[in-house]
Amino acid sequence: MVNRAMHSVYLVVALLLVASACSGSDSSRESTTTAGAEPTTTTSVAPTTSSVENRPPVTCPEPVRVGVITDRSGPLAIYGAHVMRGLPLGLEYATGAVGNHDTYLLDDCEIEVLYRDDASDADTAAVLARELIEEDGVDIIVGSVDSDATVEIQDVAFEAGVIHIAAPAAANALTGANFSPNSFRTSRNNYQDAVNMCQHLSDEYGTYVQIAPDDVFGHGGAAAFRDACTFFGGEFVGDDIFVPVTTTDFTPYMDEILESEAEVLLVTWAGGGFVPLRRAARDSGVLDEMVVASAFIDNQLMPAIFVGAEGSVSGILYHYTLPDDPINDWMVDRTRAEFGTSPDLFDADAFNAALLIAESLRVTGGDAGADALREAIEGISFAGPKGTIEIRAQDHVAIQDMYIAMLDNLDDARSRFFDLVATNRPTVPCLLEGEYADRCGDLPVRTLGGALGG
Repeated sequence: MVNRAMHSVYLVVALLLVASACSGSDSSRESTTTAGAEPTTTTSVAPTTSSVENRPPVTCPEPVRVGVITDRSGPLAIYGAHVMRGLPLGLEYATGAVGNHDTYLLDDCEIEVLYRDDASDADTAAVLARELIEEDGVDIIVGSVDSDATVEIQDVAFEAGVIHIAAPAAANALTGANFSPNSFRTSRNNYQDAVNMCQHLSDEYGTYVQIAPDDVFGHGGAAAFRDACTFFGGEFVGDDIFVPVTTTDFTPYMDEILESEAEVLLVTWAGGGFVPLRRAARDSGVLDEMVVASAFIDNQLMPAIFVGAEGSVSGILYHYTLPDDPINDWMVDRTRAEFGTSPDLFDADAFNAALLIAESLRVTGGDAGADALREAIEGISFAGPKGTIEIRAQDHVAIQDMYIAMLDNLDDARSRFFDLVATNRPTVPCLLEGEYADRCGDLPVRTLGGALGG
């Protein structure tokens, strides 16, 4: 058997965020959308004129206070650093003047930013969110990197009546089972990864098996990939394999993967766990028999995890070399000047969160109350580093560009690793449940083809 490890096409998985918790009841509501509706286009939407231009200057009697919760000392601090770059630069861009990373002036309205470290701990995130709201009086909370922590922040913000923006957590539940009317996202969700990449996979492969962590993030990601890859003509030839999040030895699961005789092993995993998983796949012979499909990741870990994969093609939510966009160019230049490095995987998510704050305040004229901001944000669109971001009014999903890229090298000094293959703009199903299910309207509900089970 020819060894395919060097030639495997490293394709889609949920990116390197830890798993999320969620809550919500099941819903049997059916969609009015015709089954088989086209879920994606392959043409990037060019940046458009902001929907809030030509409005009166923004004024506010008291500073608008923004609380940012991210990981600065925990297991995902590598990604928290992206937020700590992207968000202040986004506010700098939106306000047109250099800030001090704490205070910005949007017309006649002062924006104050308070940063907190949750170390990717959900309980800590909840405590910090309450403190920011009750003691510091924040009007808006942004965060976090960890999806479990983000769910906690989302719930606290809803209870307190303030607006929350998820960036860069990806769990479907944030705008699905754990939906909150006060919570929005500039990050993509698992389904956007799945649609982007399963469409590309379907050009070459037909049979799949997948492994994922045994938690809500893993189950949600696996469901999205199963739906998307099936929608584009694939077949799953084995049951989804769910493994404890703390697993470090994946060897016991490799026999089941081999027995499936699938062409592609889809991997949904988090952080460093991918390294022992891929090692077990190599040692067991899985890499000799099938393609291991995983997305391109951040610049720091790419050379370690994708060594030997030059020439492969995969999906990625953002890399600074891929958008052909003047805002992206500005962000790249300022990131290098201010921080001495290039933007990374989640810088654009945080940058876009800042732009969303500024754009929504322009709509409200400076009113930072939850009712005013909610009305402003639902359906808003604005130009960012990845082109136009649209906040879908029904479920608060951020519709945005995603990328297919070829790995050219792993040794460029500025991490210029990729050549662009395609830019996609996935449209994904509405995942709302229970009391919020009716908000889905005419969107495909819970699957790409329509209603769940349809």
